[in-house]
Amino acid sequence: MSLRIAFDLDGVLADMDGELARQGQLLFGERVTRRLQGQVPGSVAQASTAVPLAHQDHLGDAAAGLEPPTGLESVPPVVKVRMSARQERRLWRHVEAIENFWETLTETEPGAVARLAAVAAERKWEVLFLTKRPASAGATAQVQTQRWLESKGFALPSVYVVQGSRGRIAAALGLDFVIDDRPENCLDIVVDSKARAILVWREGQKQLPIAARRLGIGVVKSVDECLDILTQVEAPVSETAGVVDRVMQLLGL
Repeated sequence: MSLRIAFDLDGVLADMDGELARQGQLLFGERVTRRLQGQVPGSVAQASTAVPLAHQDHLGDAAAGLEPPTGLESVPPVVKVRMSARQERRLWRHVEAIENFWETLTETEPGAVARLAAVAAERKWEVLFLTKRPASAGATAQVQTQRWLESKGFALPSVYVVQGSRGRIAAALGLDFVIDDRPENCLDIVVDSKARAILVWREGQKQLPIAARRLGIGVVKSVDECLDILTQVEAPVSETAGVVDRVMQLLGL
């Protein structure tokens, strides 16, 4: 069968940071805005690298390189750079009141969505998109995301607005690979499913958690590099397991 691959949205394909920076300027002025813009693309969604408590005993020393939990699970975290909890809540309330906010974002890597669409069509991949975006004014977060992907060149996208463990979602959907920019999501995937996790960890971000490669998480610097690796492997569709193994070898695992 074809490879089944899921891509996270914010921080992987969509630059949530840039728009949050612009909205932050409207609310808090230049001082906070400069801090937001000083983060690399994708870092707004990077504030937490938590190890779920249910996984700590299972992981043992291997989890020591991941930081303890920060923030709430119910909404995407905002950069923890001297921004108070009240400011975070105010920013998200402001964002959620914007008509079709999720359609206003730019790509983290211009042209990445169109390239993904072309490669997926050529290789006959089944591509899904996962996000935990909260609702905003206008259409549902799912419909806004579908429209955004279509506007960037991916026709008829399958978008899932999800909560909870990405690993359990990966297991339920029978995924082969999940591409994400948050270490804790990749950790969930490794622990709770048979899918392989690929972490997008861009230049300039804080130090890579030391446990990532030890836990079998592949690491790339961009979506472009991820697609380069995935497309280096040529095999008949009946050899899916062999394809997965060869991709992990290319990732140094």
